[in-house]
Amino acid sequence: MASKNLRIDQYPTILYNANLNPLGIPESVKKAISENIDSIMKYPDIYYNNLKNEVASYTGVELEKIVMGNGSSDLYKLYAGQLLPKKALLLSPGPTEYERVLTSYGCKVDYYDLKEENEFVLDMEDFISKLDESYDVIYISHPNNPTSKKLELQDIEALAKACKELNIFLVIDEMYIEFLDDYKNFTSISLVDKYSNMAVIRSVSKFFAVPGLRFAYAIMNNSEMMDKIDIATTKNNIASISAIAASVMFKDEEYIKEGHSLIHTERSLIYRAMSTSKNLKLFKPDANFMLVKLLSNDINSSIVSEHCNQRGIIIRRCNDFRGLSDKYIRFCFMNPKQNDLMVNTILEIV
Repeated sequence: MASKNLRIDQYPTILYNANLNPLGIPESVKKAISENIDSIMKYPDIYYNNLKNEVASYTGVELEKIVMGNGSSDLYKLYAGQLLPKKALLLSPGPTEYERVLTSYGCKVDYYDLKEENEFVLDMEDFISKLDESYDVIYISHPNNPTSKKLELQDIEALAKACKELNIFLVIDEMYIEFLDDYKNFTSISLVDKYSNMAVIRSVSKFFAVPGLRFAYAIMNNSEMMDKIDIATTKNNIASISAIAASVMFKDEEYIKEGHSLIHTERSLIYRAMSTSKNLKLFKPDANFMLVKLLSNDINSSIVSEHCNQRGIIIRRCNDFRGLSDKYIRFCFMNPKQNDLMVNTILEIV
């Protein structure tokens, strides 16, 4: 029996499908965990004063507008559970988890299809024209996953205004927002003061490369819903060690600055390097990952993925994203040497 090809040992496995900051866990977080390991012997402080103060300082919002969750998935479920929507509108392609969460609460899901000929950029005016009072909630990933496309703040405000008039709750998921250049000009957090019908979700998993800590937070300005959420959520739902680690990372200015600089540089270099291939269609990225279409008739995502696996490069096949197919792949940006290997590996087979 012929043996399967094995990955060459000298290539370490690199997860280009995880979309994590290539800097890895901040040293400040490692130190905080090491110095406070005994905290796991205690139940968490139900008030989380230090953690909330750091989130407030990092985002520039008041404490009473912060909702904390055990990861983004926890918050997706939290809002679905509070709203109990009968009908939702999602973007396609977009994160697959939104549909799973919403349908688990009996919600019917409609899709607005992003157009490839428009580079999968959302036409906000057209999107708003599709809204009506039958919709209860909209979840939007900003920047969008897997397309890596951002939205202008004025477009999001136009959507928030339209949703308010139609009594639709708007959830803006900013899991990847910090990877944008000048991201503070694109975040929707400033809009919550004006629109009580929206919530902005953030996670530490991607930018700070700590998905195992399971911490996310939301910003909103709706006292009635905040009261209901306070009753519905477990008072100590954030682990003690996670609360300590998260409090430290928000103050790590050196890590934050280096992360922004690295992604900005690598995003540009990779896009330029791969744009030389006539067999690839690149969708210019705004975040820390890029969507690519394979143009050769005899090449699909399975073939490229298997070829990359031999070098320890794990990319994301996009055949399970609604609106895409096995002709699309997605990968994130890592450190320079790793990215050189990834680019060369893909280009040699396509």
